[in-house]
Amino acid sequence: MTDDPNRDPGSDEAEATPAASELIGAALGGAARRAGLDPASEASTGHVVWRSMGGWRGVLESVLPTLVFVVTYTVTIDPETHQGDLWLALILSVGLAVVFTAIRLIMRSPASAAIGGLIATGAAAGLALWTGRAADNFLFGLVTNALYGTAFLVSAIIGWPLIGLIGGWLMGEATAWRRDRRKRRVYFWLTIAWAGLFFLRLAVELPFYLANDVTTLGTLKLVMGLPLFAPLVAVTWLAVRALYPRAED
Repeated sequence: MTDDPNRDPGSDEAEATPAASELIGAALGGAARRAGLDPASEASTGHVVWRSMGGWRGVLESVLPTLVFVVTYTVTIDPETHQGDLWLALILSVGLAVVFTAIRLIMRSPASAAIGGLIATGAAAGLALWTGRAADNFLFGLVTNALYGTAFLVSAIIGWPLIGLIGGWLMGEATAWRRDRRKRRVYFWLTIAWAGLFFLRLAVELPFYLANDVTTLGTLKLVMGLPLFAPLVAVTWLAVRALYPRAED
């Protein structure tokens, strides 16, 4: 086979792109779009971030079960045993998750996030009841942070940053961004930033999990949840949009 002098030198790399990367990008990009991160939208950054959190309902679904668990367990701590009422705290926490899911089903609104949250809350509660250790109610969250952090970090190191796969799919260029040095660099550092967020949560919360300090652990989970998630979504959104200026600009 002879070489074609008119052949795009970047096409070989495009042809060699693993199909798996495109599938992952499509899956993650689809999830991002359903969460409100649509690049075709003319909404403000604040509105986009708010939609990505699910609005007031999403915030309540994310915060209230944990908040109720922490408050209930803390106020019922016995001065002698230094243990709170685990059963009551879990019943109220899981009960709230059930109510949120039921409301979504009744209103026929997308319930996948609420159902996923209910399953996670129920599984965490079951583990805590099985071990009798209240801090185990937060174990799945710690494991999730470790897995997400590792996935983002590894993807950046091997040259396929997850933010790039998501952004490329949303912006309609699949993996073509890998031929642009500027885009590769931005996507690399954005992915590193997300990995840093997950590992930061893990590093801060893990000592209190090991110490079975439920009150501090639960408080940190709330503080390092949406308050850190929202600004990083905003930064990511602005950085990606800057890579793809609109035609009128």
